[in-house]
Amino acid sequence: MKIESAKVIVTCPGRNFVTLKITTDQGVYGIGDATLNGRELSVVSYLEDHVIPCLIGKDPRRIEDIWQYLYRGGYWRRGPVTMSAISAVDTALWDIKAKMAGMPLYDLLGGKSREAVMVYGHANGIDLSETVDEVGRYIDMGYRAIRAQSGVPGIKDAYGVGRGKMYYEPADAALPSETVWDTRKYLNFVPKLFDKLRDTYGFDHHLLHDAHHRLTPIEAGSLGHRLEPYQLFWLEDATPAENQEAFKLIRQHTTTPLAVGEIFNTIWDAKDLIQNQLIDYIRTTVVRAGGITHLRRIADFAAIWQVRTGSHGATDLSPVTMGAALHFDVWVPNFGIQEYMRHTPETDAVFPHDYTFDKGFLYPGETPGHGVDIDEVEAAKYPYKPAYLPVARLEDGSMWNW
Repeated sequence: MKIESAKVIVTCPGRNFVTLKITTDQGVYGIGDATLNGRELSVVSYLEDHVIPCLIGKDPRRIEDIWQYLYRGGYWRRGPVTMSAISAVDTALWDIKAKMAGMPLYDLLGGKSREAVMVYGHANGIDLSETVDEVGRYIDMGYRAIRAQSGVPGIKDAYGVGRGKMYYEPADAALPSETVWDTRKYLNFVPKLFDKLRDTYGFDHHLLHDAHHRLTPIEAGSLGHRLEPYQLFWLEDATPAENQEAFKLIRQHTTTPLAVGEIFNTIWDAKDLIQNQLIDYIRTTVVRAGGITHLRRIADFAAIWQVRTGSHGATDLSPVTMGAALHFDVWVPNFGIQEYMRHTPETDAVFPHDYTFDKGFLYPGETPGHGVDIDEVEAAKYPYKPAYLPVARLEDGSMWNW
């Protein structure tokens, strides 16, 4: 059995997606997600110019060998472009192998560890009142876990407050738009938000919040401490994690659970955080961290230190990643939670899938493979459209973390 062809499909049903389709000489094909928000065409070039020529003629069943070939053999290792490309190949090969075996992917991984995957949705509003109402709407839809983000008084265009509700997409312009940030205003506001949410809805539902790399370690520790009475499920991306030891300072000041890792590409980005138990949830995902092959290694390592998974699942990941992630989630022993931002009807039409939502849980389907396909005719209706994530500056004009 050999890989006969591989091609990249770029489509924009409301936002850009990059999909790799690998076909074998027996006619079996698999698909993988290679989307890198705001840098999509960089991954397209990496796949078409450097990866696909190396795949033709290889045995698609040798998933581990191909992963090592693309990672070790590339010499210039790691990074979001390289690892997104490797992830797409890896996901497509697992899809092929599961189809050949006639199994849903979770069975090929070792079978279910649970029947369903708890997910969280995104509730956001322009102010405290609207955010409280939005959290209530998600509760009414059956969600047991909700991420709450609100506009902050005195800050225009706060992170997490999008143009829409169910289909929030932050990449909003052909060139990056600029937002202004004020940490003090944010720190003064966030405890008020969660005080109001707990006062309104009680403590039966999990609440999450994303600081989005905006805080210094001591600011993050202070915020986590002030949020302890509200029992957050987690505080996400409290500070930039390039310096993993920064989380030691946060841990000294709060018991609020910490989550990080959606932008991590390998186990090395998370090694110290995990083995020193500086985080509670690791947010690496199928599309960003080398596919299922490498994500399994990260999860197994995390399990030793009682760190659980909480994979990224925003709309900048296509339904292909969500399908593969759900099969991974239903198998992985140390599962924590799965982010779930719903895609638009147009996106769902391009990527037909068999996973379903019910009462706060997602369920992977029983279709052999990861259960997500691509309708190439439908995809062709939506050509690529340049779209960048915003950037942030402080009020004095200094660049800051968006």
